[in-house]
Amino acid sequence: MAVDLSGLVYCDLSGASLLLSMEAAHGAALPILGAVPHVTALLARARASVTPAGPRAATRSASPNLVRAVGDAIAYLGEVVCAVLFLPARRRMLRWPDLLRFADQAGVRAIPLIILLGYLMGLILAFQSAVPMRRFGADLYVANLVAISLLRELGPLLAAVILAGRTGSAFAAEIGSMKVNQEVDALVTMSIDPVTMLVLPRLMAAILVMPALALILDVAGLLGMTTVMTGFGYPLITIARQVQAAATPLDLFGGLFKGMCFGSAVAVISCFAGLNTGVGPRAVGQAATAAVVGGIVATIFLDGLFSILFYRLGL
Repeated sequence: MAVDLSGLVYCDLSGASLLLSMEAAHGAALPILGAVPHVTALLARARASVTPAGPRAATRSASPNLVRAVGDAIAYLGEVVCAVLFLPARRRMLRWPDLLRFADQAGVRAIPLIILLGYLMGLILAFQSAVPMRRFGADLYVANLVAISLLRELGPLLAAVILAGRTGSAFAAEIGSMKVNQEVDALVTMSIDPVTMLVLPRLMAAILVMPALALILDVAGLLGMTTVMTGFGYPLITIARQVQAAATPLDLFGGLFKGMCFGSAVAVISCFAGLNTGVGPRAVGQAATAAVVGGIVATIFLDGLFSILFYRLGL
């Protein structure tokens, strides 16, 4: 099969698309006969534009996107730092009612879930630890194990996971909806810094409520552990003395400090996902998903860094 274009004097992209669709239906390139030079050049450009890219081309196209994403993240962190430094001069852009509303949303309304999860975690951890330790007559030290685990690691970590899943997604969805509706662009048009007005209240609220959430989860976990230990016949005074002997104020304050860092990471990542919301009906949902995944991954990564740091410092 061949195509004779000897009588063709003009061809545009529509004609080139017709010839390419004929080639696609034929399953092979068609010999072009008698085509004038500019038509031959147009067909060559059309074929090149629809030729699927190879692995190298895909790698080259993905690399700039990755570099651009990293650059956007670094620029966003710089904007957050600048917003914090210039806050005294821009304090009119920070609305304190919003801060209280976000603190209520992230902290007060999360307390029932925090108590439930902490109690169940302490109960399960104590029971699963007591069963094997009873074989060696060391089930009394379950109180030590659970207390140290909750105060140093599980308390702030689980509170941050709840913050990322419950509040971080809400932050990203809310800012994402504003981005889709061009409300963020309206703030920029009115010379209002969106980072100061939208990100800082959420960041401050997360930092303020995370120590309280971690402490509540610690207490609830200790109550769950106490339930199991009293079921094994240990009096409350014995359990309390074991906890006091095992845990130190440094463990408690170290966990609360980690909770503040985790909360700031979750808030910053959630707001970043919201500000980078794309277009389309699925954009807000994708932003909320990115906020939850990014917040949890960042929390675990920071927890690993703190574990290494505390070990090197002997804490």
